[in-house]
Amino acid sequence: MRKNNLVSVIVIIGLIFAASIWYGRNNGLLPVAAGDEAVLYDGLFNTILGIAFGFFLVVEGVLIYSIIKFRRRKGDDTDGPAIHENLSIEIVWTAIPTVIVMWVAIYSFDVYTAMQGTQDLGGMAHGGMHQTVAKSETMPMSKATIASSNSDGVLMAGTLPAGSNDVLAINVSAMQFAWIFNYTDEIATAELHVPVGKKVRLNMNAVDVLHAFWVPQLRIKQDVIPGRETYLEFTPRVVGEYPVVCAELCGSYHGGMRTTMVIDTPEDYATWLKEQQEIASNDPDAIVASRPASVTKMSEQEYLAGKVAQAGGDMHMMHMSH
Repeated sequence: MRKNNLVSVIVIIGLIFAASIWYGRNNGLLPVAAGDEAVLYDGLFNTILGIAFGFFLVVEGVLIYSIIKFRRRKGDDTDGPAIHENLSIEIVWTAIPTVIVMWVAIYSFDVYTAMQGTQDLGGMAHGGMHQTVAKSETMPMSKATIASSNSDGVLMAGTLPAGSNDVLAINVSAMQFAWIFNYTDEIATAELHVPVGKKVRLNMNAVDVLHAFWVPQLRIKQDVIPGRETYLEFTPRVVGEYPVVCAELCGSYHGGMRTTMVIDTPEDYATWLKEQQEIASNDPDAIVASRPASVTKMSEQEYLAGKVAQAGGDMHMMHMSH
């Protein structure tokens, strides 16, 4: 290869490398990263996207170059030279993808392990199930436990496994079509509040069918399974309000199974917690229940009317589209 051609190849490779890094860092495809785990995930996603973008430029560049360079000339009806068994090329195009796939696998496993946090599957995980589930006749019917009792009278929350002071443990009950968050102070809410900068552990149970807890801004998603406790740990970093979405088709109104996660400053979180405690002690009826009678007795039209009103639509259009 002549010197000028070699310099050209090196420059092109350098430009492709720089463009891949730039696009990996500035693709703008992900929402705001609101937690430590989101930063880990974004690093992996952007790296893989940068590699893919680099290969895209190489493949499309070679394709365009070949179309122009080896286009059919006027009066040239001959075939190109047949090339067989180029061992060097075969080794290169096999070795490069193999190395990249192995590196991505190791990187992915490292991120996955880091995002698992300090979960102890032999301790708080499955052991926590026995601590949080109790028969209704043996446990006071607090506001929190009333909110999460299932059809068998088994209270799915109300006491929390003893965790570290550095971890805020919250019991989560998922049911058609609501999320209920039980805090240690006998507080049950339909909105998740967490303080910024403090590690949070969600101990999750499904009362009826399979659900999935998903907060896109935290890059975390976990199945919530009936009869089995699952967990999520994360550390919120950006104050704000973020949607909590059920990511598993769970019934007719699956699309309405949404709530909000609020990341508060420590001061705002303490204020909110105090307000909820006062409400719980002064006005038990004001406590958010998982499936209050007013909801379970609703007809489909009544239930949908509330959802449609929140969405700014009308029932006539809902029926037309149903």
